[in-house]
Amino acid sequence: LGPTRIHPTALVDAGAQIGAGVEIGPGAIVGPDCTIGDGAVLAARAVLERNVRLGRRVKIGIGSVIGGDPQDLKFR
Repeated sequence: LGPTRIHPTALVDAGAQIGAGVEIGPGAIVGPDCTIGDGAVLAARAVLERNVRLGRRVKIGIGSVIGGDPQDLKFR
């Protein structure tokens, strides 16, 4: 694993846990209580909203949103 690289335009919550060799792309957002495993990659504009746990070497694609409320109108 190489060094962890976080793009200067990414927003990472202070409570997030970032593993070794992680890559966080431009405009990506990592919300509160998120954990990113070693070697994981967040592409540009990817969003981890809250309480997300990513394993080792997981790749999240451009513009993906993980951990948000469902789009079910009946959700409470």
